[in-house]
Amino acid sequence: MFEKYNFKKYDFLLVILCCAITSFGIVFIKSADESYVRHQQEGFIMGIAMMIIVSLVSYTFVLKFYWLIYALSIALLVAVQLFGDSGGGAQRWFEVGGVRFQPSELVKILLILFYAAFIMKHKENINTVRIIVACVVLIIPPIILIFKQPDLSTTIMIVAIFAVVMFIGGVSWKVIGGALLISVPTFVLALRYLMRDDVHIIKDYHKGRILAWLYPDEYASTEAYQTLNAMTAIGSGQLTGKGINNNVVASVKNGNFISAAHTDFIFAVIGEETGFVGCCVVIGLLFLISICCILVARRAKDTAGQIIAGGMAGLIGIQTFINIGVVTGLLPNTGLTLPFVSYGLTSLVSLFIGIGFVINVKLQSPAGEYFEGEF
Repeated sequence: MFEKYNFKKYDFLLVILCCAITSFGIVFIKSADESYVRHQQEGFIMGIAMMIIVSLVSYTFVLKFYWLIYALSIALLVAVQLFGDSGGGAQRWFEVGGVRFQPSELVKILLILFYAAFIMKHKENINTVRIIVACVVLIIPPIILIFKQPDLSTTIMIVAIFAVVMFIGGVSWKVIGGALLISVPTFVLALRYLMRDDVHIIKDYHKGRILAWLYPDEYASTEAYQTLNAMTAIGSGQLTGKGINNNVVASVKNGNFISAAHTDFIFAVIGEETGFVGCCVVIGLLFLISICCILVARRAKDTAGQIIAGGMAGLIGIQTFINIGVVTGLLPNTGLTLPFVSYGLTSLVSLFIGIGFVINVKLQSPAGEYFEGEF
C-alpha cells in the first residue's frame, strides 16, 4: 500500500500550480459572491489534505480493487437518483451537514482509475472487438445515470474522458478513424432529430441553449442573455481590467447581469476585473497543470499510470476549453465549471484527489527518468 518513495521526485511544481489557480479562484469567488468563499476555502484545505494522503498511497494497490471502484461509481449515481436533493430542475446532489456533495464529480476520477486498471489488464487485446465492446458497455450505465439527473454537461465530459483513456490505452488509429467516420455524421443527424419540436428526449432548455448559440441575436433577451453579457464583461475588461472587487458602476458583474458568476461564468468576472492579462494567467496556469500531467504520463512505469495522469490532463484541459468556450460564445451553454477556479466543493476536492494520484504515478516512475533539477 505504502511504498518507499524518492521524495525528490515529488511533483512540487504541480502542487504549487494547483494551489495558485485555486487561490486565484477564491479571490474571484469573493468578488462574485462573498458568501461562498468560506466553503471554497474549506474545500481547498480538504483538497490539499486528500491530495497529500492519496499521493502517498500506491496507485498499483488501489487499482487492485478496480471492480469495487466501478461498483462504487454506479452505487453513488444510483443513490443520488433515489435519495438525492433536487435543485434547479435537476437531482444531482446529496445534502451533508449543510454542504452539497455532487457524486458525478467524483465519478469522473473513479472512472479514470477503473479504466486504468481494466485497460492495463487487457492491454494485449485492447484492439479486439471483445475488449472494445466491453469498454463501451461498461461506460453506458454511468452515462445513462448522469444523463437522467439530468446533467448533459457532465455526460459530455464522461464521454470525453472515455475517449481520452481509450486513446492513451493504445486503441488503434484504425479503430479511432472508423469511430470518427461513424460518430461524427451520426452526431449531426442525431442533433437534427433531437432539435425537432415533436421530440422530447432532451430537455427544452437544452434545445434553447443550442438555438441561442446558433442564433444569439434572436435569443438576446432569453437563452443567450447570459452568454452575451459574459462576452460584454470580458470585452469591457480590455487589457488590464477594472480592478478586482471594484465598485465601478459601469460593471456587468456589479449590475448583476451575470447569473452563476461564482460558478459557470466566473471567467467573465476574471475578464472584466483583470482583463486580457488576468485571462491569460488563468489559462496559462491550467495549461501548465495539464502539461505537467502529460509529462508524468509520458514517464509512467506502466499503462495504468499513463492513463491516470493522461486522463487527468484530458479532464482538466477539455473542461477548461468547454467552460471558456461557453463564456466566450464559441460553444453552447453547458453548465460546466472552470477547474479549480469555479465554486464547488465536490469538484475541487475531486480534482485534488486526481492530482494526488498523478503525483503518486510520478513517485513510482522508473529511476533515472527525471533528471535532477528538471522542475
